[in-house]
Amino acid sequence: MNQNDKFYIPLIVALSVIIPLAVAGLMFLPDDLRLSFGGADLRSLPFFHAVLNASTAVLLFVGFVWIKNKKIALHRISMMSAFILSAIFLVSYVISKLSNSPVPYGGEGWLRPTYFFILISHILLSIPVLPLALLAIYRGVTGEFQKHVKIVKWTFPIWMYVAITGVLVYLFMMPYYA
Repeated sequence: MNQNDKFYIPLIVALSVIIPLAVAGLMFLPDDLRLSFGGADLRSLPFFHAVLNASTAVLLFVGFVWIKNKKIALHRISMMSAFILSAIFLVSYVISKLSNSPVPYGGEGWLRPTYFFILISHILLSIPVLPLALLAIYRGVTGEFQKHVKIVKWTFPIWMYVAITGVLVYLFMMPYYA
C-alpha cells in the first residue's frame, strides 16, 4: 500500500460521494432559487457540454491509441486533458443547472424510449466515472501501473460511453432548447 493512500483514497471516496449528491440535488432546485450570473445568457451551455463530451471522447480514444503504441508521455497528456475537460464540464453543468430551468424532452414514438434509455444509462454510468478516473489517475501518477491497468479496464469503456452518450443526449434535446 502506498503511504499516500491514507490521504488520497479517503479524499477520492469523499469527492465521489459529495459531488454526485450535490449534482443530484440541483435537479430539485426550484425556479425561484435559480441564479442569474449577472444576466449572462447561459442557454448555449448544453452545446458547450456536447463539445466538451465529444472532445473528451476523442482524447480518451487518442490516449488509448497512444498507450497501445507505448507512447506513455502522450498517453498521459491525452488522459489528463480528458480529465480536465470533464472537470470543466462538471463545473459548467452545475452552472447550467443553477441558472437554467429544466427542458423537457418532447420526442415521441420510438425516439422517446430510446432517449430515456440513453439518458438514464448515461446518468447512472456517470456516477462511477469520477472515482474510477480519479483512482486511475492517482495510480498512474504514483507509478502503480499494475493497479492502474486493472482500474482502467473498467474506467475507459465506462468513461467513453458517458462521453459519447452525453453528445447523444444533446442531439436528442437540441430541438427543445430555446
